[in-house]
Amino acid sequence: MPAIETTALTKRYGEDILAVDGLDLTVEEGEIFGFLGPNGAGKSTTINMLLDFVRPSEGRATVLGYDAQDETGAIRERIGVLPEGATLYERLTAREHVEWVADTKRSTTDVDAILDRVGILEDADRAAGGFSKGMRQRLGLGMALVGDPDLLILDEPSSGLDPNGIQDMRQLLREEAESGTTVFFSSHILSEVEAVCDRVGIMNQGRLVALDSIATLRDEATGEATIEVELASPADPESLAVDSIDGVRGATVEDGAVTAVCETPGVKVDVVRHLDQRATVTDILSSDTSLEELFNQYTGETDALPGDEVGTPDDARDREPEVIA
Repeated sequence: MPAIETTALTKRYGEDILAVDGLDLTVEEGEIFGFLGPNGAGKSTTINMLLDFVRPSEGRATVLGYDAQDETGAIRERIGVLPEGATLYERLTAREHVEWVADTKRSTTDVDAILDRVGILEDADRAAGGFSKGMRQRLGLGMALVGDPDLLILDEPSSGLDPNGIQDMRQLLREEAESGTTVFFSSHILSEVEAVCDRVGIMNQGRLVALDSIATLRDEATGEATIEVELASPADPESLAVDSIDGVRGATVEDGAVTAVCETPGVKVDVVRHLDQRATVTDILSSDTSLEELFNQYTGETDALPGDEVGTPDDARDREPEVIA
């Protein structure tokens, strides 16, 4: 039984805004699934429909086998949710927050064990009003873990965390998946997704435009690929004639290093063979298509900065109404 399954799931706001357009998505039990998309792609609206905070215009969704609109009580007993920007009660301590969730779920969860696991046990009796953004995020994750949920739904889970906190988050998600918990999370920090996800789904303009493992998406990538080949000695660029290879968009030759930009990954093999016929090749450096490049190919995003943060949380059209705790 899938942990999440949607069929033709659609959400319209008025006559002009189609936030989610006929989404067919299956998330299997026990996998870590990354849900990606640029600003306004429909990610948060989808999550809101899974949690019954927003009713779909058409289609249906099931969570852990239950209808997402008709059996919400059964779903909420078995899931943990970390919404983006969840509001905490300023006067309550971290311990009181986790105890409140435990009482709501009628769970006998070891509160101290959860606070220790998310790294804030030493601050268990401090009021949340004095917490940093990263500590608030850790507390929110702790609240989501109450009751040993079968499914974790996390919206931007590493928001506000420092590098150590992000590493802790990754390890925790891996541990949860190893224990059989399904993890479904939305993020715009691509390194986080690449580090832990079994599969990813990429949304763009309300539609699911890619769905597979990162490795498979790389294999199917049609974007540029770069290869650097080191030669035993410097060579004349004209004699190497790398630019003449079909599928090479550009090449530079500097001392004994040749760098070629190829239209597709398969052209890299042609570059190596071409150079091996004209010089002595001593080393080959080939870079895989990054998740950032895949993201850009599927969404048409071209103004992203190198590194992690590609895209931003969904915009106003995709945030009405907001997921709330």
